[in-house]
Amino acid sequence: NRELGADNFHNRAEGILNQYPELQALTWVDDRKRIKASFGAANLPTNQLRSVGSTLPNGETESAYRLAKETQQPVYTQNAAAPGTQAMLQLHIPLSDRARASGVLLAEYSVDAVYRYGVPSDVSARYAVSFHAADGTLLAGTPLHLRDRSTRWLPWPSNSQAHELPISPVGNGLLIRGQAYRTSLGLIGSGLFWLVSVLSIMTAWMLIANWRHTRRRMQAQQALVSETNFRRAMENSMLTGMRAMDMQGRITYVNVAFCQMTGWGESDLVGRTAPFPYWPEEDHDTLAYRLAEELAGKTRPGGIQVRVKRRDGGLFHARLYVSPLIDARNIQTGWMTSMTDITEPNRVREQLSASHERFTTVLEALDASISVAPLGSDELLFANKLYRLWFGTLAGGHLQMVAEAGVPTAQTTDEALDDVDGFAGMPTTLLPDNEAESAEIYLDSLKMWLEVRTRYLSWVDGRLAQMVIATDITARRLAEAQSAMQTERAQNASRLITMGEMASSVAHELNQPLTAINNYCNGMVSRIKSKQITEEDLLGALEKTAKQAHWAGQIIQRIRSFVKRSEPNRTRSDIEGMVDEA
Repeated sequence: NRELGADNFHNRAEGILNQYPELQALTWVDDRKRIKASFGAANLPTNQLRSVGSTLPNGETESAYRLAKETQQPVYTQNAAAPGTQAMLQLHIPLSDRARASGVLLAEYSVDAVYRYGVPSDVSARYAVSFHAADGTLLAGTPLHLRDRSTRWLPWPSNSQAHELPISPVGNGLLIRGQAYRTSLGLIGSGLFWLVSVLSIMTAWMLIANWRHTRRRMQAQQALVSETNFRRAMENSMLTGMRAMDMQGRITYVNVAFCQMTGWGESDLVGRTAPFPYWPEEDHDTLAYRLAEELAGKTRPGGIQVRVKRRDGGLFHARLYVSPLIDARNIQTGWMTSMTDITEPNRVREQLSASHERFTTVLEALDASISVAPLGSDELLFANKLYRLWFGTLAGGHLQMVAEAGVPTAQTTDEALDDVDGFAGMPTTLLPDNEAESAEIYLDSLKMWLEVRTRYLSWVDGRLAQMVIATDITARRLAEAQSAMQTERAQNASRLITMGEMASSVAHELNQPLTAINNYCNGMVSRIKSKQITEEDLLGALEKTAKQAHWAGQIIQRIRSFVKRSEPNRTRSDIEGMVDEA
């Protein structure tokens, strides 16, 4: 009883039944007549199987049980077979535990199997052996009809050699009867021959069928082993750590990746309960609370992020996903946890977040309004601080600036009219095709001038968007207006100075011919009065006077043509002459 439990009873009983085919069932009965364990042969009918937990029924079996328990000796008994069942021979072997009766081991033999396996073949070939009950009922063996009692007194029937003996261990309840066959070959002998032949063929067929069944079973076992090895290889090759826990939170399984992540071996983790060795000391309370939530079924679909301590004391960030562990009967037996190392993704995410924060800080600190909106939509994708200060969080200001800015016309430069390379041989393949467009507008709502620059770009979701950069140029426009006024005043002063210089130049140029004319006229008047001038001298003086007057007229004509506005008169000129005059 102490060496063998109910769990191992079936294995031992199966081995004994395979070794002794005449044995049909083994049953372990405790001291209260309750069946503790039972194992029956495969060919045993269902109605003759004994169920675990039931008690022995009253009758010969119960009487033999009490007798074996009281005498502490093996007891044989033979129960009457019910219709449709095979006759069984029972052996009650008492069990004791430290000199105290602890039950009975009930072994049931098939009378037919005892006949088939217990009677030697040479005996059964010459004699018809059969087993009978006390009332003469045939239990097993070859039946032979005895002579009728009415013909026994006749002298001519020969007495056949027949013997009948009780089986000693059972008593008078079981008889064995033997009778010699007839030596002449007749109908019965032929029938037995064909019966043996048919049975031999059936036996051969059963052996072949058993061999095929065994081969298929071995193939199935090999396939199962291959599948198990494949699944084990998959588990060992996974980079994700897997951990299984029962319903009480005890670790029942960890894979190789989980052990490599934590640095603890499988023997160190299996069977452990919280707190686990890979929990950081400062996170025990938090992790214990989360474990209690997981065991209560409050799992998160997105997983949880925790810190895990390696065996060498190092820490890394991991994400745990918890799901119920369901067996083949659709019953939850525990929880399955997958662990992924997210230290590197967290580092990259933190760097991207810091970079985005720096970029956003720069955009927020700019003195220009920046906004991005998709084409054909009122959605505002991005707006910096200055835009929100001017226009709020809606896309109305963005659309207003785009509408008022319009699309400026391209200006033709001198470089477009010749073959000069404006980039001096620099590569232009990397330059963007969509150049920024700019315009200056005035917004009455803000009372300021804005320089608006637009540019098309592809947004992160693939949509075509338009970026508008607006800079306050009110101070520049005021400075330009003041500069224009000062320039106009300077031009007026320059005109006055120029007019003064021109008047001085004209006075200087006209003073010479007028002085000459005056001198000529005064000289001629004086000489005419004194009658000292001849006609030739008078003509010479008049010609000189006319020449000076003509010179003065040319000066006035040049001044008039210089002052008068007119279209440029382009004429062919001799460059060499112009250079010489210069």
